[in-house]
Amino acid sequence: MINTISFADTRISFSDEGSGTTVILLHGYLESLEIWNGFAEKLSERFRVICPDLPGHGKSGILGEVHTMEKMAEAVIAVLDHCGIEKCFIAGHSMGGYCGLAILESYPERLNGLCLFHSHPFPDNEQIRNNRCREIVLVNQGKKDLISRINIPKAFALQNINVRNTEIERVTQIALSTSDEGIIACLRGMMERPSRERVLKETSVPVLVIAGKHDNYISYEEIAKKIPLPEKSKFVTLDNSGHIGFLEEPEKSVRAISDFLDRQ
Repeated sequence: MINTISFADTRISFSDEGSGTTVILLHGYLESLEIWNGFAEKLSERFRVICPDLPGHGKSGILGEVHTMEKMAEAVIAVLDHCGIEKCFIAGHSMGGYCGLAILESYPERLNGLCLFHSHPFPDNEQIRNNRCREIVLVNQGKKDLISRINIPKAFALQNINVRNTEIERVTQIALSTSDEGIIACLRGMMERPSRERVLKETSVPVLVIAGKHDNYISYEEIAKKIPLPEKSKFVTLDNSGHIGFLEEPEKSVRAISDFLDRQ
């Protein structure tokens, strides 16, 4: 069921299914709540699962020229308040993880756990910032389709591309439906986000990190070595996944989240 709330003179859409401990699934850049179809359904067999469309994506509105992670965090908190949820477990994919870290910093009392799903607390380096600037130029030139058809297949591990054609096309269509203004606002917001390494390292909130062994966007080796984990944490490796493990290894991903929650 899709619901809508008012937020900052626009709207935020979200799905809500299941019952029990609340799990919030935050999608990544060029995605929407539809990316979680199937995965959310499986989780909802045991948990209440809420999937927002982050501002500028899906059916949610645009907040302005820059969608900071802090402003997107406020939108997620508004959904929690609307649903009467005091505490939840957040699993954020890529950009959704950046938003989750902003929530961890500003609203730690609302979390009983955080999962960085192919995500991390580090700011953009110069190369990534340059790539985001190039994408902004391409969008302004009307070439969003070029970004979508290059970025989406790259999100999958090389060995999965030929066997995941249907999923790749589905995710590509989601990306193509994202508004130009939303894409640019989120790119600018990701470029501006600060380091949250200390926030992650010092938190008392339990943290789950799920990383893909063949991630083409986030180096598995660097994440495994450098991510500053707090005392209450777990690191899970998806051996046959790239940057989108909930589609490449859905059963293992569901199990990782379920087992982590069972231990809290």
